[in-house]
Amino acid sequence: MSTKRKKVRFTSGGVECAAWYYPGTNGGCVVMAGGGAVTKEPATDRFAKRFNEAGFAVLAFDYRHLGESGGEPRQVVRIDEGLADWQAAIEFAAGLPNVDPARLAIWGFSLSGGHIFRVAAANPRLAGAIAQTPNADGLVASRSASRHQKPLAMMRLTGRSILDTVGGLLGRPPMLVPLAGAPGTVSMLTTPDGRDGDRALNPGNKYPEWQQEIAARSVISIVLYRPGRAAGRVRSPLLAVVADQDQTAPPEPAVRAARRAPRGEVVRLQGGHYAPFFDGHEQAVEAELSFLRRHLLDSADVLYPSLTEGC
Repeated sequence: MSTKRKKVRFTSGGVECAAWYYPGTNGGCVVMAGGGAVTKEPATDRFAKRFNEAGFAVLAFDYRHLGESGGEPRQVVRIDEGLADWQAAIEFAAGLPNVDPARLAIWGFSLSGGHIFRVAAANPRLAGAIAQTPNADGLVASRSASRHQKPLAMMRLTGRSILDTVGGLLGRPPMLVPLAGAPGTVSMLTTPDGRDGDRALNPGNKYPEWQQEIAARSVISIVLYRPGRAAGRVRSPLLAVVADQDQTAPPEPAVRAARRAPRGEVVRLQGGHYAPFFDGHEQAVEAELSFLRRHLLDSADVLYPSLTEGC
């Protein structure tokens, strides 16, 4: 990437998290993270570059256990740890050079897009929050995904998830499954648009170091995760960017969540889960930049009374 950026690190739960820091010029800063087991480069590079070119600082980080961040065992996605990593990243970003702590925004897609509802609810002083094709309701997403998987493979994934969960309690290394695969394979996603992930995020194998696997023990907590229920407590401006043909993270739970948020907005794209990385890219970027400019630069929003509330 031609945009100047530097590697920085912050601590979350006693573990060092790696991030890219893009210095900005307008005082605003966007904290970013990718979807389930998607590392910071394939997840954020294209959007971070555009935000930075518009003058915003960016902090794009890897969760614990993933990418360049520390934490053992590897490839494990834990909801509570992810939320804590967000909190640590926000606090770190507020202290970056030339960043106005009153002009912080957060951005996430897919699983991280779901996190946005909870993180924004816990941080009412955020100037803005962007949830892109968010998984707002894991149960709804699981029902949608089941239409594109064979029953035996579903049973095998469930069994492997249970075995790996027990193995984790016994200190055994994770049993890994692919992030995406064809119906009939034991994979996290077998939806048609879910299988587009590599083409959307890793064209031409641009990021060969990205390990496209997830610990099977992570699956159950993701399925049961329903972060959209926190939307009514989000006091910051909230933008949900949804894709109308999304089979991986169906749009309606996110739309309903955004409508419950007092300052929620919705932008709808045509296409599947990765529409913002395909034909809908320019529409998504322009909508998100418009949102950031209005709420981080143009708006004289009131200061909120407390920094955090419980997630």
